[in-house]
Amino acid sequence: MSMRERIENKLRAGLTPSHLELVDETQMHNVPPDSESHWKVVLVSEVFEGKSLVQRHQAVYALLGEEMRNGIHALAMKTLTPEQWQAQVGPLGNTSPPYLGGSKADR
Repeated sequence: MSMRERIENKLRAGLTPSHLELVDETQMHNVPPDSESHWKVVLVSEVFEGKSLVQRHQAVYALLGEEMRNGIHALAMKTLTPEQWQAQVGPLGNTSPPYLGGSKADR
């Protein structure tokens, strides 16, 4: 199982996120080929309600302890409640607006 799959499976099982983005940023660093060591995660979960930022990060680290000891060198996290997520991305969520057709040449 790849590191991506391990991280995603553990976060989904442990925090039941309503939104999860997992980005492998390893290629941006000077590491051996095929490394999976630098990650960014955006995690939205009701579990974070009433928790401090430190408590949220501790919850993620607790789930990924084995991966942090064996493979993950860096993990950037954005941990939000659903309410915080909606405030940041707006009523459409993290989606693109609908395509209305046409082009700049039509104007």
